[in-house]
Amino acid sequence: MRALEVFAAVAEQGSLAGAARALLLSPPTVTRIVGELEDDLGVLLFHRTTRAVTLTEPGRCFLESARRLIHDYQDARDAVRGAQLEPKGLLRITASVLFGQHYVSPIVLDFLERYPQMSVDAVFVDRVVNLVEEGFDLAVRIGPLPDSNLIAIRVGEVRRVVCGCASYFERFGLPQEPGDLTKHQVIVARSSTRTDRWRFGRGISVRIQPRLSFSSVPAAIAAATSGWGLTRVLSYQVGPELGESRLKTVLSEYEPEPLPIHLVHAEGREASAKVRMFAEMTAAALRANPHLQR
Repeated sequence: MRALEVFAAVAEQGSLAGAARALLLSPPTVTRIVGELEDDLGVLLFHRTTRAVTLTEPGRCFLESARRLIHDYQDARDAVRGAQLEPKGLLRITASVLFGQHYVSPIVLDFLERYPQMSVDAVFVDRVVNLVEEGFDLAVRIGPLPDSNLIAIRVGEVRRVVCGCASYFERFGLPQEPGDLTKHQVIVARSSTRTDRWRFGRGISVRIQPRLSFSSVPAAIAAATSGWGLTRVLSYQVGPELGESRLKTVLSEYEPEPLPIHLVHAEGREASAKVRMFAEMTAAALRANPHLQR
């Protein structure tokens, strides 16, 4: 088991010296353990150069199994020690950037206050991470889920909303149907809008000619909040602005079907205390949030 932990650390750190520092071992000890593991398996797990250590193809295949074995061993050890009753250790979670900032971060702080033996590594990125390969315990996923062996807990939904602020509507009026958007000042975030068409319910599609484009959603939201124009985002991305009445949604009756929100993890029924407790807290908090429900 120690050899597997050393192997996984070298893969994550990208160097023998980095793994040694992370595990509080000497570099020669790490080198010896990796060498003995390779001898036992009969394969080379790493390509070694003077600058970096990278996984071979057999090494990449073995890493997923090694992480699973380490995880299973830690859970079994925690169960024997009574950790199923009191969570302890490191929990790694991931979510998209704005969802993590607005909704997950407050839950993390409450979780850490409640369980003083826990620590959390929260990674907020706008891409779908591989929980097993990248070593995460739990993720928040928005949108339809592909078939997989992950456990999914539905906790809410988000909508695609068109919004603007009161001062803009006083100047330009409210759009009554999607076609009216061609007469309005439109702001788009290229990171969330991949085409020049906004699709609505009832099979309606409108070609958008934005006067202002941003590479990020927060910039588009800020411009809409300032009163310059209308933008279209996911409802959770403007939850604070809607709650404080700084933005208002329009064309609600034309919105397409909402997107589901799930918590996903790979641990199944025998989930460790840290995953089970955090999932329960998160599910309760998100289900109680009016911005994440129909």
